[in-house]
Amino acid sequence: MDINNKILKKLKELQQKEGSLPQFLELYRQLLIIQVEAMASVPLPKPLPTKADISATLKKGIPLLKWDALSIDWPAFQKLSQAAAAAIVEHTKPAHQNLKDITSDIPSLQKAAKAWYEGSPLSPWANSYGIDENLLSAAIHCAIKPFLTAQVETFARLIDQEQWRRRFCPICGGKPDFAFLDKELGARWLLCSRCDTEWLFQRLECPYCGTTDHKELAYFADDKELYRLYICQKCHTYLKAIDLRKTEAEILLPLERVMTVDMDRQGQEKGYKGG
Repeated sequence: MDINNKILKKLKELQQKEGSLPQFLELYRQLLIIQVEAMASVPLPKPLPTKADISATLKKGIPLLKWDALSIDWPAFQKLSQAAAAAIVEHTKPAHQNLKDITSDIPSLQKAAKAWYEGSPLSPWANSYGIDENLLSAAIHCAIKPFLTAQVETFARLIDQEQWRRRFCPICGGKPDFAFLDKELGARWLLCSRCDTEWLFQRLECPYCGTTDHKELAYFADDKELYRLYICQKCHTYLKAIDLRKTEAEILLPLERVMTVDMDRQGQEKGYKGG
């Protein structure tokens, strides 16, 4: 909650300075407001796991929150998805109006949410409703995030970082979409694309295909060497990162992933895709 409020404050300051926000940032702000308002009423999971239980699960290489363990209030989830769909339609093409239809169909919405969480394609529902798969993913992500966050905050402080070091999130199993080098040792940490969990990872390994061949791995840096674009020649993916040793200002990592959209463009122009 604290970091989300800081992000909203930062965006408000940017809006006041510039007069308005770019459309993609305004959409991000609206979706974040929807999530923050919902987070205040989402209860913590019970019973709470013990550190021993968490350690035993992680040793097996299993994320802590499988789908069946994720407590979701479906009527509340539906309201959140409807609010998210309305915001997305407002800031995209009118042709995406159909996105609102699936949020009125709870059985389809539940199945799509489960598929999204387990990493299965959303194409069956996207094709059925004639909607963009990425926008459906965004609506589901916005609606599920408050429930996910409530449990993430419980688990995160109990994780032994040295015990994990895998290519997917120790809590929800999501893939990383951003990284940072810490101030102390320059160690590389990954940021989960779904729940924002941070976890320690190897510097010389692709977080997507797992190759450790240094000939396949490289990175580009900006002039100030603040930002890095890690690339993998083997699986043709890229990962955005920030070097916290190069800045004194407070960095809000979830906001950085959005503010660095130009790095996505650069990676894609070089022939790579986001992992």
